[in-house]
Amino acid sequence: MANSPQARKRARQAEKRRSHNASLRSLVRTNIKRVVAAIQTGDATQAREAYVKAVPVIDRMADKGIIHKNKAARHKSRLNAQIKALAA
Repeated sequence: MANSPQARKRARQAEKRRSHNASLRSLVRTNIKRVVAAIQTGDATQAREAYVKAVPVIDRMADKGIIHKNKAARHKSRLNAQIKALAA
């Protein structure tokens, strides 16, 4: 347990950041799930629209360091490949 005032403050800040980052991570997952759900329905236009909305969110969280840049790139690549396969 934090004993000094500085350590208590750092613990408060860490908890605040943790909960904020968790909500941002959840936002990324939600957007990815929306794209996946649209792909599973088989509607290519709806899947493309969901993908276009999800990409800026994924990129923004990667820039902030909430998720790793390679993970963001991997998600975008796989989702895009699935949408292209759906359209073909």
